[in-house]
Amino acid sequence: MPEEVLFKTEQQHTRSEIAEALVSAAEQIESGTVQLESDTETQDVAVPETPRLEVELERLTDSETGEERYELEYEIRWTK
Repeated sequence: MPEEVLFKTEQQHTRSEIAEALVSAAEQIESGTVQLESDTETQDVAVPETPRLEVELERLTDSETGEERYELEYEIRWTK
């Protein structure tokens, strides 16, 4: 199945700012509509009553430098 990116933003924030954004997202998810915003666009998405939640923690190690990077991902998915 081909992937189509409908919205994406990535910026560095403090832990406090990230926590605040996640709290706001949780409130919106509970209401059933999430508003995604960046500097250039806004998109609203309806979240169904019972989507699937995946939580994933990854450690990625650079093969040349040995530097480790971590990714903590919360992914919500559903089908129409």
